[in-house]
Amino acid sequence: MAKYYHITTYGCQMNVHESEKIAGVLTELGYEACENIEDCDIAVFNTCCIRENAENHAFGNIGMLKKLKAKKRDMIIAVGGCLTQQMGKAEDLHGKFPYVDIIFGTHNLGNLKQLILKKQARKKAVIEIEDCDGKVTEGEKPFRTSYPNAWINITYGCNNFCSYCIVPYVRGRERSRRSENIIAEAKQLISEGYKEITLLGQNVNSFANGTDDISFPELLRQIANIDGKFRLRFMTSHPKDFSEELAKIIAENPKICHAVHLPAQSGSDAILKAMNRKYTSGDYLKKVEILKKYVPDCALTTDLIVGFPGETDEDFKDTLNLVKKVGFSSAFTFVYSKREGTVAAKMENQVPEEVSKTRIMELISLVNSQTREQSAKYVGKTVEVLCEDYDKKKNLYLGRDEHGRMVYFESEKDISGEFVNVRINSANGVSLMGEITNGKE
Repeated sequence: MAKYYHITTYGCQMNVHESEKIAGVLTELGYEACENIEDCDIAVFNTCCIRENAENHAFGNIGMLKKLKAKKRDMIIAVGGCLTQQMGKAEDLHGKFPYVDIIFGTHNLGNLKQLILKKQARKKAVIEIEDCDGKVTEGEKPFRTSYPNAWINITYGCNNFCSYCIVPYVRGRERSRRSENIIAEAKQLISEGYKEITLLGQNVNSFANGTDDISFPELLRQIANIDGKFRLRFMTSHPKDFSEELAKIIAENPKICHAVHLPAQSGSDAILKAMNRKYTSGDYLKKVEILKKYVPDCALTTDLIVGFPGETDEDFKDTLNLVKKVGFSSAFTFVYSKREGTVAAKMENQVPEEVSKTRIMELISLVNSQTREQSAKYVGKTVEVLCEDYDKKKNLYLGRDEHGRMVYFESEKDISGEFVNVRINSANGVSLMGEITNGKE
């Protein structure tokens, strides 16, 4: 009789990839994926605690399973990820939801199989949270679900300790995988037909720092030299470590996408200092200048936070001015979320919620206007698109160009996983509409 699993993922792309690793463990144990959580035999929540909303959302969804668990007593509910790694959260979770069977931390993925087998052999809940300064695990076999895209972790943890960020406390200090293992994984994925590889880390730029391994730019160069037609992306880059060498490598290798995510977080020097970002707005603009010098057409995206403790109207205006100067392709915008255990949580002058809401709406309006302007420039041009999927609601195929812009188009046959040339006919915000063409501008 078939056994089914359902994974609910919260947070960033790294969590999405970790859910693929969880799926790999469950597949090895004989489970199959199902769309509806009501039909599963094991439900896994891969949580995030970077922002309060993600944490509250996870707690809400876990709470909704109480009645289902009462009906299906043999069903296993497992909760892992960043939320459980926070000090005291595992105990809090067990107290609020005693029907949860397995609680595991960010560094217990390697022995998740054993935790499940342990729970199946006894009635008592299994709770295992390893120290967050864990070692690097190799040999994982993720069940990849995002063809033709594939993600590869190159670093884990973070050493930057931005004052608002919980990551170093739940992911541990930064540590890098060996380059030979990363390159071997990339070669394997490309041989299996994956067409876009994204290297993941909290700060990919500091890959292998303090070790005898190659630098991040050299890692990019060696992966880009692998035979085959594919794209190479990476995220996330910390501005303080973005180098001229990296910009040159991007310019020299056509397989490396002309798209960089470089989180600014704020345009105010006072706020950047309070955030412990280790650069000024002027430093950030110099890094942008270096990038544009070597890669003029590079699409630059960013993260921006409003409402950080002590942020004044002038500080917020500095952020708006930075956005205007850079002209980001798009931006992830956030209202500051207080995270217990971080330095910023203890800061005075917390910004009132109504002020933060007004600022975020103004910032979003500015970012969206820039995005629309850049999308409009695509109209009439032909771009190469990697077809990723088929949208059943729109009856259109979809994919992205190398700059990360989403494109919708028709096709008489299934072309998922193929590169196609698409002539852009219209633009709608971040999305483009076009038609397949044989030529390329």
